[in-house]
Amino acid sequence: MRVIVVGAGEVGSNIAGDLATDHDVVVVDIDGERVDALSYSHDVLTVEGDGSDVDTLEEAGIAEADMLIASTDDDSTNIVTCGTAGVFPETFTIARVKRPQFLRTWERGDRTFGVDFMVCTDLLAAETITGVIGLPTAQDVDTFAEGLVQMAEFELPEDSPVVGQTVQEADRFDSLTFAAIVRDDDIVIPRGDTVLRGGDDVVVIGSRTPSGRSARPSPPSSPAPATSWWWAAARWATRRPGCWRRAVSPRLIEHDPDRARWLAEKLPGTTVMQSDATDREFLERENVGDADALIAALENDQKNLLAGLLADRLGTKRTVAVVDTVEFADLFEAVGIDVAVSPREATAEEITRFTRGRRAENVSLIEGDRAEVMEFEVDADGDAVGCTIQEVAETLPDGVVFGAITRDGELTTPRGDTVIEAGDHVVVFADADAVEDVTAAL
Repeated sequence: MRVIVVGAGEVGSNIAGDLATDHDVVVVDIDGERVDALSYSHDVLTVEGDGSDVDTLEEAGIAEADMLIASTDDDSTNIVTCGTAGVFPETFTIARVKRPQFLRTWERGDRTFGVDFMVCTDLLAAETITGVIGLPTAQDVDTFAEGLVQMAEFELPEDSPVVGQTVQEADRFDSLTFAAIVRDDDIVIPRGDTVLRGGDDVVVIGSRTPSGRSARPSPPSSPAPATSWWWAAARWATRRPGCWRRAVSPRLIEHDPDRARWLAEKLPGTTVMQSDATDREFLERENVGDADALIAALENDQKNLLAGLLADRLGTKRTVAVVDTVEFADLFEAVGIDVAVSPREATAEEITRFTRGRRAENVSLIEGDRAEVMEFEVDADGDAVGCTIQEVAETLPDGVVFGAITRDGELTTPRGDTVIEAGDHVVVFADADAVEDVTAAL
């Protein structure tokens, strides 16, 4: 597949790098220095120019392109770029936007703005935040099969009760599958006698309830977020009440008086406090240390780090910080933030998984693109119909784990003798080397 990526910033560069291994990628950017740097660091072709100009797109080969991804930092530029690409109707267009109102408008029509698929950075970050808050200790969360199946990635702390146990001993839930362990930069396919270690990142697949219970006894009951990003997260949580397993009492801290008043009117179920989220005395007075979680979503990375570390020092059980600079995410987590959420990285991953998901019902990327959790609907004429899981597994590489099967709206935990039927939704973990084999088999 030939893909044109317009925008060589952090999002565009990540998308180009992820797709370049399997596709012919051309990156377009108006900044000559960015273009030059990308041509040396990635296996992609580059074109210097304005991606919203049809002449530039023709130079990039739009007439032969299967897909165009507009990922600059400007919403209007991305929308106009997709509209320009509409001159070539065979090219599938994807636009990245920050403002939710563009997404809401796009959703009301067919190819509104000339865009085939739109990704909203703010809402993606909010979804990521509510996912990891809903499962304490989770680093990543995703759902499959219309919400019946959940994938979660956890880091096991050194004092976890399952550290030192085998997978067989730790797996206490019939509807839960240990799909993989990320250990010292290696991906380990767990067996019954695999011993869990502190610091392991464990990927589990199963029904939503056992996944939650495997994390920690109680989910967050009183998040204490900080400023405007929580607007999107709070809206998302109210639209998806099942994302947290019991009632949440959110408190929102906003420094600007006018915005605080507006938020209080728009979020009647949220207590809005007008103050500085980095004021230690205020945080102590409001008992932020008793909160289950604090989400730091201020106007810059420095304030988010400060607010998160203050909350952690005061005793808040879990801190989540929004990180605008992708490279800072690991640093935030190294100095004490439990989870750093990068809207740019989430957007790049969502676009990448969408391009890959065209061969599957749903895709979740693990550790960048080192592994995938994929959902397939089994066709009636598929080779796997009538075969047992063991028979299909014998034709696949070692780096594959069948995580769940849903059939007629019911979850089935796959075992070796489980027979695959037409219409089944099969959720599979596969390392990067096994993805193509799984796709061919299902």
